[in-house]
Amino acid sequence: MGWTVGVDVGGTFTDFYAANDTTGAVHVGKTPSTPANPAEAIISGLVALCEQYNIPIASIERLSHGTTVGTNSLIQRIGGRIALITTRGFRDLLEIGRQTRPHMFDLYMDHPPALVEREHRFELNERVDAAGKVVREPNNDDIVAAVDAVIASGAEACAVGFLFAFLNPDHEEKVAEVLRERAPNIAISLSSEIQPEFREYERLSTTVLNAYLQPVMGKYLHTLEQGVAAHAPGAALGINQSSGGLMSPQRARELPVRTALSGPAAGAVGAAYAARQTGRNKVITLDMGGTSADVAMIRDFRVDLTFDRNVAGFPIRLPCVDVETVGAGGGSIAWFDRDELLKAGPISAGADPGPACYALGGKQPTVTDANLLLGRLSSRGLLDGDMELDLALSREAYKPLAEKLGFTLERTAHGLLGIVVANMVRTIRIISVERGHDPRDFVLMPFGGAGPLHARDVAISLGIQEMLVPAAPGIVCAQGLIVSDLKEDFVASRRFDLDDAGREELATSFTDLLMRAKQWFEEEKTPVDGRRLELSFDARYVGQNFELFVPIANGPSLNLDDLPDSAQMHASFCTAHETAYGYASAEDPIEIVNIRLSVYARLHKDIETPTSMDQHFEPQPREIRPVYFTAEVAVETPVYARADLYPGHCITGPAIIEQLDTTTPVYPEDRAETTADGHLIITIMTQTEK
Repeated sequence: MGWTVGVDVGGTFTDFYAANDTTGAVHVGKTPSTPANPAEAIISGLVALCEQYNIPIASIERLSHGTTVGTNSLIQRIGGRIALITTRGFRDLLEIGRQTRPHMFDLYMDHPPALVEREHRFELNERVDAAGKVVREPNNDDIVAAVDAVIASGAEACAVGFLFAFLNPDHEEKVAEVLRERAPNIAISLSSEIQPEFREYERLSTTVLNAYLQPVMGKYLHTLEQGVAAHAPGAALGINQSSGGLMSPQRARELPVRTALSGPAAGAVGAAYAARQTGRNKVITLDMGGTSADVAMIRDFRVDLTFDRNVAGFPIRLPCVDVETVGAGGGSIAWFDRDELLKAGPISAGADPGPACYALGGKQPTVTDANLLLGRLSSRGLLDGDMELDLALSREAYKPLAEKLGFTLERTAHGLLGIVVANMVRTIRIISVERGHDPRDFVLMPFGGAGPLHARDVAISLGIQEMLVPAAPGIVCAQGLIVSDLKEDFVASRRFDLDDAGREELATSFTDLLMRAKQWFEEEKTPVDGRRLELSFDARYVGQNFELFVPIANGPSLNLDDLPDSAQMHASFCTAHETAYGYASAEDPIEIVNIRLSVYARLHKDIETPTSMDQHFEPQPREIRPVYFTAEVAVETPVYARADLYPGHCITGPAIIEQLDTTTPVYPEDRAETTADGHLIITIMTQTEK
């Protein structure tokens, strides 16, 4: 019997989701994260999970991993020592950028300093024009001199980014050849391989970020692979990408920038899987952990993508799950700003020392402490009682806040949760209202350890009437890794009009991309029956500066006959433009700037779940305790174990539902029903804030 394990490393906990494709058995686990060395928690948690559920560790066939190493390295600026070789005259492009301010009205806020020091940026006298034609061939002696300068700088990695290299990569490849010959230990990032698209600044920035992450990601993956080989030698290791698909460790070493949003992407994929199981095709996700909350949109069981991101102040242009993040988590600390206004986050107590109630030395009031004060969390603790919570310490932490505000402890705690909810609602509006979508048309799916605790208030603020709480909310990111496909993205940057002549040029580029996809399938030795291809283009009205992503064809296989005609593609673009901007023109000319082909190879099987909805007993509460659903009055509330809720069971609030990875409050009059797959559908019976 083969097992597949998904492991997601968060700021507070490392989550595990183990599934057996043969028997359908599923087991979950959590262990505190080890930020200094994330691999330590992965290996120790994996061993503990196998021991707890009698899983032969040798039977683990695949280990899929969502990593925060890349993200944290950028935030903390602890990447490798790097150098840059670029076209003469473009040494300072990283500082010049787009001449935009990160915050329009903040005169003191500036872009972060470039990751490669100016004295370690070297110019080469070469030039390719906008058509890909060589204007100036680089001298071999100049290439050698530039490479020797890189070596002398002590660089661990080197980024190479030449003007229009996405059209003609020959000069970059010549530099790479000399680098490999003279400095085989220096990692290389070529812009023509990392991000072969137009927009010179974004391409160079993405390439530099990739080089910056190569040393730290290489060291981390080496440590992780050693640990996996020692404890689970039969497990193939897969690393999650920001676009929501897996890649090999070797590919992750070469392209670590693709992991910048690895964790949130896994959560979105897991949410899409749960949405499909329940038939909810329009979902807004709320992934709230210990440090932050991530929100995303799912339409037709697919996660929206974006191709321009900003991570830690640095622009990245790569396919990424369209996720917005806000500093709102269970560990978010309550504080007063200089205007004496109460705030929540983005500073977090993290895992060490954690919230005050953890009794690990934390003294500051947090969101978790507020939930404990209101009775929404049990003093028995988290992780089914394995992690005790100290109510007295939470009360002590909140006393200074309550005294300053002149409120009771409960009202103070309730007010703080309202601030956290407002922060998350504001972020959800960015991905919904600001992009032409009405949140009232969607189902809210909360997950993460803290998501279900706050989802109802978020839903009320947005006018949402239904919530979908996954079977294992705190493990959704890890589950998403289980159901993720092996994925690769190919792109051809070409600029032409969207008309009949342009369709022929599109067909030529499509043929080239299909050949690359075929080669990838063969190299990865993927089975034919698990393959899927998705063709799309980036287009804009002639004269516009930015383009829209437009899907045009998908299926287990694609060929030229699957290309729509120019009129159909024109109509698809107009629909996308109408959604994004509120208007479209059927007469104005359109130009295509990129053709994209995403290819997938399925690695998992659907896990069979119970289907019986006929239960002859009602679940019994494990206790009854007072819970504050409002700031003023506590309600005697039955507390149920999630494990006692079987398909078909329906609970009317007030109620608290507890499980290993989260707690879900069911407000008075609301109804919670368990689906065949073990998910909870919560129907909000009133849209009046309480």
